[in-house]
Amino acid sequence: MTQKNFALIGAAGYVAPKHLKAIKETDNNLLAALDKFDSVGVLDSYFPNTDFFVEFERFDRHLEKLKRRKGIILDYVSICTPNYLHDAHIRMALRRGADAICEKPLVLNPWNIQPLIEIERECNAKVNTVLQLRLHDSIIALKNKVANGPKDKIYDIDLTYIASRGNWYNNSWKGEIAKSGGVATNIGIHFFDMLIWIFGGVTENIVHKHDLTCSSGYLELENAKVRWFLSIDNNHIPEAIKLKNQRTYRSVMIDGEEIEFSSGFTELHTKSYREILKGNGFGLIDAKPSIQVVHDIRNAEKTPVRGEYHPLLNTLKKATQVYS
Repeated sequence: MTQKNFALIGAAGYVAPKHLKAIKETDNNLLAALDKFDSVGVLDSYFPNTDFFVEFERFDRHLEKLKRRKGIILDYVSICTPNYLHDAHIRMALRRGADAICEKPLVLNPWNIQPLIEIERECNAKVNTVLQLRLHDSIIALKNKVANGPKDKIYDIDLTYIASRGNWYNNSWKGEIAKSGGVATNIGIHFFDMLIWIFGGVTENIVHKHDLTCSSGYLELENAKVRWFLSIDNNHIPEAIKLKNQRTYRSVMIDGEEIEFSSGFTELHTKSYREILKGNGFGLIDAKPSIQVVHDIRNAEKTPVRGEYHPLLNTLKKATQVYS
């Protein structure tokens, strides 16, 4: 396969090393990287000779000069920036005639999808997103099991994901709902995508709790009832997990059986890039259902905790009242 030319926006971000690793391991070239923060020594581990910029205008000018003076064509732009900037950076990539590879969520609002589809068409380029759980062997096996199972079966699911974050979190862009979309968007969107991909579209979406550190609710899908709980609060970690000095807890229980997918994550971004390079990337239409779900969650009125709800809510203060 011919080596492709990449640019990367958001080189100082948390997820950037996964993209740098994927570009390197797929034997491609990084022309330029951009971030307003200059703590990007990680570039030395992958592309020490890449050109780095802290100003968008100089970054954009550099790519233009490479094209006009040296005939170097930009094939892909990898986007690892804060969520609220994804839409603008995707548009920049498409206008340059490059395909975009953008972290989740592609955009914050479902109505942003259609204009991007139109720009894709106008620019003859494609938007790809990294929905890495769809490429995890255990998740693929689960999808095949459900697809080959009874067509009218309704599965019973408890989704729990607690990713402890320090005090810095709410003082960063991630703590601003207008910029991040909130906890359900920031740490939950790939789980919602996975569940919709396997169990079908949303028929009901109830929110019991939604604040800066924790979100919980109930989803009905075509073939599943899902009680979900997402948190960045270390106090929500089960005691047995705390005793192991672990600050992350991930669990998907289906009909009382734990789905094991704690391993196998380290290579999923590289696997995603390989599929994108073969033309098999997940695009705007693939991403839209989960974007709709998290949009609806952050704009929903909270519902009293009764009926179907996640069991961890019982451990929180005032679990029988409406959460604020």
